[in-house]
Amino acid sequence: MLAIAPPAAGQSDTVPGGGAVYTSKPKIGKVSCVRRCASRKRAQAGSTLKITGTGLADVTEVVFKGSTGSRDDVEATVRSEGDTRVHALVPIGAVTGPIAAVTADDTASRSSPPVPILPPPPPAPNASLTPVPGPQVAGAPTLETGTNRTKAYVGARPAVRFSFRVSGPAPASVTVELVSATDGAVLKTWAPAVTPGAIQSVSWNGRLGTVDAPRGRYSFRLTAAGLDGAQARSSQSAPVERDSFDLYDHVFPIRGRHDFGGPGSGFGAGRAGRSHQGHDVFASCDTRLVAARGGRVQYRGYHGAAGNYLVIDGTGTDVDYAYMHMAAASPFAAGDRVYTGQEIGAVGATGNARGCHLHFEMWGAPGWYDGGSPFDPLPSLTEWDSWS
Repeated sequence: MLAIAPPAAGQSDTVPGGGAVYTSKPKIGKVSCVRRCASRKRAQAGSTLKITGTGLADVTEVVFKGSTGSRDDVEATVRSEGDTRVHALVPIGAVTGPIAAVTADDTASRSSPPVPILPPPPPAPNASLTPVPGPQVAGAPTLETGTNRTKAYVGARPAVRFSFRVSGPAPASVTVELVSATDGAVLKTWAPAVTPGAIQSVSWNGRLGTVDAPRGRYSFRLTAAGLDGAQARSSQSAPVERDSFDLYDHVFPIRGRHDFGGPGSGFGAGRAGRSHQGHDVFASCDTRLVAARGGRVQYRGYHGAAGNYLVIDGTGTDVDYAYMHMAAASPFAAGDRVYTGQEIGAVGATGNARGCHLHFEMWGAPGWYDGGSPFDPLPSLTEWDSWS
């Protein structure tokens, strides 16, 4: 008698003509970095992992599960090499944690032990126009490209700018694509009219339509075709590394040396008859303050406790951001538009303050003293500080 494995071990699919095709449950045995690894063969974004085990022939993707539940899960497609081995490219955004192999019918392996994953190396600066190394057909236009920054912020001004020059044979068509390094998807396309030999540019503010692009790494890719169809491209299809930059949704508001204070500085700490509604970050008086997130100014004023303060309703968020004890009144007034990273004032000690510091608050919808509630801003502040 033929023994059939129980359903828990795999998936059975009915096929035309009767019978079933049985998909075994994949099992991960070992994960190792084999290409573009960091020191000591550790993985990093852009590395290639070799995953060995059993039942891997039908695996179509690997899920990098990170360390904070599903919020930091990242998926990557795989290249199968039979039942016992697949290769996967570590995507931008993957962090240390277990991985799982998943088949086309969503049969998933048990999670592996945590796989150490280092952050990717920073993008290579390319602020000046330089000739491109990408593929070029004989007779195609000559391309030069450059990107003004390697770190960009949603809603900042000036935006990240891609410059290019097309020389040689007059191009029949030119396209600039915005490419996600996570999966190689083209998220935005420009088709500028080109003057051969002239330096031209396109810019991007970190938004796709009315929504923020996800935090991560992006690249610009230029393609130009001559009148005879001969084509030149600024980079290979994937991975796109030239003219790349990292996009973030916030910037740390204090632009100088700072510290997060002691236990009494935190959210919920005791105050006279109340509890602390924000976090105090200490810095020298007159250290520049910038908008952590751009938006519209809701309030500007002076209060006996808060001193000079400013409240900004963050664009594309449900959060209001409050900055208190500023050295002087902000030059911005209620209703003004402020951009991410734009200077809004300076650290001070106005109001009821002991020493120069920023008292920073974050409020959920519908807003600051408008039915919303404050929440602990320290996790956000420390995250922004890590990349700013």
